[in-house]
Amino acid sequence: MALETRNPRSLVFFYLIVFYVLVQFSWWAYMLINLNEEIYQHKLEVAVQAYGGTPEYAIQKGELDKKIKLRLWMVVGEGSVFFVLLLFGILKTRQSFKKEVLLANQQKNFLLSITHELKSPIASVKLYLQTLGKRKLDEDKQREILTKALAETDRLHSLVENLLLATKVDRGDYEPYFEEIDFTRLVQSAVEKLRAELGTKAKIESELVEGVLVNGDRLALQSILHNLVENAAKYGGEGVLVSVSLLKYENEVLLKVADNGPGIQDGEKEKVFSKFYRVGNEETRKTKGTGLGLYIVKSLVEKHNGEIVVKDNEPKGAMFEVKLRLG
Repeated sequence: MALETRNPRSLVFFYLIVFYVLVQFSWWAYMLINLNEEIYQHKLEVAVQAYGGTPEYAIQKGELDKKIKLRLWMVVGEGSVFFVLLLFGILKTRQSFKKEVLLANQQKNFLLSITHELKSPIASVKLYLQTLGKRKLDEDKQREILTKALAETDRLHSLVENLLLATKVDRGDYEPYFEEIDFTRLVQSAVEKLRAELGTKAKIESELVEGVLVNGDRLALQSILHNLVENAAKYGGEGVLVSVSLLKYENEVLLKVADNGPGIQDGEKEKVFSKFYRVGNEETRKTKGTGLGLYIVKSLVEKHNGEIVVKDNEPKGAMFEVKLRLG
């Protein structure tokens, strides 16, 4: 996954703007020098011919005055264009700088988060294995510890899969394998697995229409649902209620994942789909995560020619709606 803090395109654009501004400035300076020279010559000619006062002199003087005025307006026009370009370059440079700073902060948060996310399940599995190796436990206790260890390895596996998937999507290497899928069974199976994984952290309710068939990638659809439910459980708080519903219309299917947590502010509804974006600072944020889940979801939905939006849930919370075409 690309973690560079500089955007090559923005830098190339910036250098082109600087080069063009320098060229314009040089040309404008040249025009001013020529204009001053013409004004000097004009004054000199007027001074020389002022003694004659002939009609030819008046004609020549009028033509010179007209020429000087045209040159003056030309220089003013060139100068206006130069200042507009200079102002535009300053604004674009400022925007580019702000984006670079924002991206650098998001990547810093990502590195802090991914370090914690990787260390946590590894440390837990190590502790469980050490407990099994040093203590004599009955079968029930051993089974309980093994179950927890497997859950942590599943969590680690899911994290690694998300990282790999985000990398493929980012590079444009990911291509889904489309097949006809019983979406109802897939969602039902995923919900049951998530209930077991989340335990008491979240209560999951489901309302599914039977016999919904879609043309899609099985692993991608599982990843979409898993990330949406996990995100709802993560940010909804302890014991949050997560509702999963599947509705069927004439030409499309609507998957809804809603929670009764604190919700998402209007100003952040579009930002949550950005890569690495998470509210707050990673050093003070309590919830775990990498800022990749919803980015992956949006990318996979778009690969299926679908749409995803986030809305306010009533009376409180957030609701994600995914629209897919029927198979």
